[in-house]
Amino acid sequence: MTLIKTTVNRRSFLKAALLAGGGMVLHFSWLAGCKPAGKKVLEMPEEWFEMNSYIKIGENGVVTLFNPNPEFGQNVKTSLPMILAEELDIDWEQVIVEQADFYPERYGRQFTGGSQSVRQAWSPLRTAGATARQMLILAAAGQWNVPASEITTEHGTLLHKSSGKKAGYGEMASAAAKIPVPEEVKLKAVSDFKVVGSSKKNVEIKNILSGKALFGLDYKTEGMLIAMVVHPPAFGMRFKSMDDKVAKSMPGVKAIFTIDSLKEDIVQNFFDTTSFTKFAVVVGNTTWEVLQAKKALKVEWEQEPERTFKMGSSWTPGAETIEAKYPSGLESTEIHQAKMKEFSKKPGNIIRRDGDPESAFRSATKILERTYTAPFLAHNTMEPVNCFAHVTADKAVLYGPIQAPEFVVGTLSQRLSLPKEKIEIKLARMGGGFGRRAYGHHFIEAAVISQQVKAPVKLVYTREDEMTAGIYRPTYSATYRAALDKDNKLIAFHVKAGGIPETPVHADRFPAGAIDNYLAEGWQIPSNITIGAFRAPRSNFIASAEQSFLDELAMEMGKDPIDFRLELLERAKTNPVGEKNDYDAARYAGVLQLVREKSKWKETPQGVHRGVSAYFCHNSYVAEVVDLVMKNNAPKVEKVVAAIDCGVVVNKDGAINMAEGAIIDGIGNALYGELPFKDGAPQKNNFTTYRLIRMNEAPKTIDVHFVKNEEDPTGMGEPPFPPAFAAVANALYRATGKRFYNQPFINELKST
Repeated sequence: MTLIKTTVNRRSFLKAALLAGGGMVLHFSWLAGCKPAGKKVLEMPEEWFEMNSYIKIGENGVVTLFNPNPEFGQNVKTSLPMILAEELDIDWEQVIVEQADFYPERYGRQFTGGSQSVRQAWSPLRTAGATARQMLILAAAGQWNVPASEITTEHGTLLHKSSGKKAGYGEMASAAAKIPVPEEVKLKAVSDFKVVGSSKKNVEIKNILSGKALFGLDYKTEGMLIAMVVHPPAFGMRFKSMDDKVAKSMPGVKAIFTIDSLKEDIVQNFFDTTSFTKFAVVVGNTTWEVLQAKKALKVEWEQEPERTFKMGSSWTPGAETIEAKYPSGLESTEIHQAKMKEFSKKPGNIIRRDGDPESAFRSATKILERTYTAPFLAHNTMEPVNCFAHVTADKAVLYGPIQAPEFVVGTLSQRLSLPKEKIEIKLARMGGGFGRRAYGHHFIEAAVISQQVKAPVKLVYTREDEMTAGIYRPTYSATYRAALDKDNKLIAFHVKAGGIPETPVHADRFPAGAIDNYLAEGWQIPSNITIGAFRAPRSNFIASAEQSFLDELAMEMGKDPIDFRLELLERAKTNPVGEKNDYDAARYAGVLQLVREKSKWKETPQGVHRGVSAYFCHNSYVAEVVDLVMKNNAPKVEKVVAAIDCGVVVNKDGAINMAEGAIIDGIGNALYGELPFKDGAPQKNNFTTYRLIRMNEAPKTIDVHFVKNEEDPTGMGEPPFPPAFAAVANALYRATGKRFYNQPFINELKST
């Protein structure tokens, strides 16, 4: 059991005033606040007690929690309340969950991304639950005239065993509201958890299966118009003029005009996009009518000059600004590839140097050098971009899918000339995110359109809009070199990697810290193509390159791939090189040992080809073994065994689901994913040409195992994604005898 001080955040801890019917509410400013649920669940209380808070206890003991984080399928709307229910010591069936709107004064940072939701909420929610429980105990002790230390709780009931007295939480809620906030509270020992660590089904599953309106595209309101936009057909182009005579005369069309979504003097935040800021807009009565008018609109475009924007220098809104430059020109994949080859041969920016790698390479008996590449990737969320907006002279109301509302609200305030407190953002359930919906340009566009037409508007992107005016995973290249001495021992390691327009290198990650002579270099090439966060940013590529190279290096040294990695990790654990290594070597080794055991690594079935990969990112460790077979000269992943160390697993069902989804996503992108460009224009604009993994291509079995420990929870949405790429590549080598260096691997397979 952990003793935790409540006084650290006492100023932000508000106790609700009593209302007529009894009950209690607690509020922590970092995650707080809820309102009565508007539906019958269990026996609803006659009175709820609320004061900008996220814990509510009704007179009958029912608890409501508002989930502050946006939900896009990662199941935080289930996992976060489980943490609260655990420390409150209440039955899961007594909990009601509601989605909070964007309200930073109550909830603090409402950002879903970086696999941080559970990690950041863990301590606040545990403290909140434990504090509420302690106040209920103190209230019962006062009423029963017994020592508080003699009162226990169980399933939402207070018990005094020696006297036989008991009461439900709801019965003591009114009295508990009068109790001063305890100076400190005890948190449960992990070994005593009953709710956390169990498997709970998604609290929204009935709504999802019954088709109730959950998503932004489902939103309707009286007088709402439909809007669509016509972006430039290529990055590096801008609006010049348009002929709207035919389109304006078409049925249902209300208005056609152009807008500037961002003003030139705006300070761009971390998640603003500036590729297409001036474009044509069609507004009308129905989606079909607007779509037909959009097709009839004739727009002329011109090449855009180099542009410069002011941008915040960090993730913190309002931070010191820097200049962000976007070059002119129409870029193509062939040009990108030529430039990356050129840059890979030049010296990069040295990010880390241990020992004397240059001397070690000069004295090496053998040098292994390999280069890996990956293309741009589109997010392709199931639900295309959309947003409802109703902007009036003194208020803006928006409803739609957004991962980072705290960032977009500042840009909205600048663009609409409205103070932030006049902007209300309602958080819709998202039909996929993966980083795509961290970027709020659709909110800006919808709001500016609504402001201009003076009516409520729902902006809708087609799939073609989504894919061709999107936010993309950058294209990358990485060159790895390893130096071996006369005894075939590894004496130096060198990675030089870059991309358009960013480098994927994480300088202090494995195998840094495990090799005496180590060099990491990075480079980047400017681009006007909009890139952004894509599931496990940067890690999704560099893990593939690194783990593919380590596999080939192990074979060159005559070692088993898992044994070789474990040898390096043992060095990093017992005698690490450098002081900035950002991984725990023992935990890293732990997932490799577990996946070796669970996959029966050395007992490969006949006709099956195995590949292994392991990676650390977003504070979690994942190792994966892929079983691949060749059918009609095509690869098919039959089975994946994954070992994961993400600390305490809050919801086992949810964690397994995230691992399964990430692994399938990784296999699909490794084999098929690519978005080429020609003269600035994406060459694929729908699923007819952009290849995704099919249902029949997904593994029949994904066997997920978690390392059992009592570490605080870490990321789950992103860490299982990066290892899948190299596990597939390494299995393909064993199936074909050929190494795969360029994604998507299907292209290289076709050429063999």
